[in-house]
Amino acid sequence: MHIDEIRAMSTDEVLDKIEDLKVEMYTYRLQKDTGELKDTTLFRKTRRDIARLKTALRERELAAELISQGGQDA
Repeated sequence: MHIDEIRAMSTDEVLDKIEDLKVEMYTYRLQKDTGELKDTTLFRKTRRDIARLKTALRERELAAELISQGGQDA
């Protein structure tokens, strides 16, 4: 998942995607513990996708904060 794709999503879509990826992480963790998970890089990739999504959310929060402050000094 690229950052451009994430930025094109709405905030609700991003939050939903984070929840979906958390469920995937849980599933991967169970599969890893039972020995069913063949591709262990999925765990790492999913964790990084969650981080990208959270970073995009934080960017939006900061941008909204700057807009709401107007021209005031922080």
